Amino acid sequence: MAESVAVDCLIIGAGAAGLMCAIEAGKRGRKVVVIDHARKPGNKIRMSGGGKCNFTNLDICADHYLSHNRHFMKSALSRFTQWDFINLVQQHQIPYHQRDHGQLFCDNSANAILQMLLKECRQAHITLQLSTTTHTITQCPDGEFDLLSDHHHWRCRSLVIATGGLSIPTCGATPLGYNIAKQFGIKVWPPSASLVPFTLQAEDKMQLAMLAGIAVHATVQCAGKAFSDAVLFTHRGLSGPAILQLSNYWQPGLEMMIDWLPAIDLATTITQLASTHPKQQLKTALHHLLPQRLLAHLLPESLATITLQRIRSSDLQQVEQALKQWCITPSGTEGYRTAEVTRGGVDCDAISSKTMEANVIPGLYFIGEVLDVTGWLGGYNLQWAWSSGWCAGQYI
Repeated sequence: MAESVAVDCLIIGAGAAGLMCAIEAGKRGRKVVVIDHARKPGNKIRMSGGGKCNFTNLDICADHYLSHNRHFMKSALSRFTQWDFINLVQQHQIPYHQRDHGQLFCDNSANAILQMLLKECRQAHITLQLSTTTHTITQCPDGEFDLLSDHHHWRCRSLVIATGGLSIPTCGATPLGYNIAKQFGIKVWPPSASLVPFTLQAEDKMQLAMLAGIAVHATVQCAGKAFSDAVLFTHRGLSGPAILQLSNYWQPGLEMMIDWLPAIDLATTITQLASTHPKQQLKTALHHLLPQRLLAHLLPESLATITLQRIRSSDLQQVEQALKQWCITPSGTEGYRTAEVTRGGVDCDAISSKTMEANVIPGLYFIGEVLDVTGWLGGYNLQWAWSSGWCAGQYI
């Protein structure tokens, strides 16, 4: 029979949100246990930012998040800000640097952030119980929760669900958090892969195969959103930061448009070139603006070989459409295997934005990616984990 253990707070999930929540509760003198089915804590932290951990962003605001409740994340993000987490990083003397768009990365390894959290956990006397599978959860008449795991029968007043989403299943992602929410009658918005590369229709994939490996700074548009950053052609489709950002908003069947020369007034550029190199072919005149293979694919041969002195206004319109209004409809995404986050999740209308506690189930809390809060690429999702975990930690 499993050993019976009573604690103040039981947190399911030893990831970013769960560890932050445990630290804060432990500082308040609470007896906290964090359980996780993985063998090691913080798997996604170690992987994030290409192993450098993009741990936050200088420009954190609710506009950079998606949710069916657009205001839900404002409270948590304002009470534990990016500056608060940066201060913690500085206290632990972890060297870091800023990249484009306000993204902050460790100079060395993402493991530095994980070790910082684990050190804080030790100082707060947190117990980590890894390689532990959750079997059943029940709420007792007195409001406490019983959780049966592999080796223990836990009993707690506060139960925190920090199980994450479905992205990167090789890190141990499961639908446990969603199932717990449904068990207690809490709505779950259908999850889907997000911050994820696009796959292409068979015909498009075949035509674009020769472009694999090419990366271009471009502007992508879809569903009323536009992002300017690198676009990368892969063997499966399209990737790169601009594509990942757009995937947060893309829905199956939607067409997206790409401006391959967002910083250039193409008509003016061609007109100026025509005055200095009238006999030059268009493909030669533009070769310094785009990779040759991409330009050859985008421009019809009839346009590519025309000399600049012979270009008419109708030709300029075709060139503009080919290079600045290139349209394609993805067949789908690469799915959870390569997705950085999960879109959808536990309905935020059912959760207190102040405490992260379920409105109708006292003592039950949801934090981090399991909630219907999805951030942009660039440290926003980890900041949500820190902020939501910190907030819950003040109340459990």
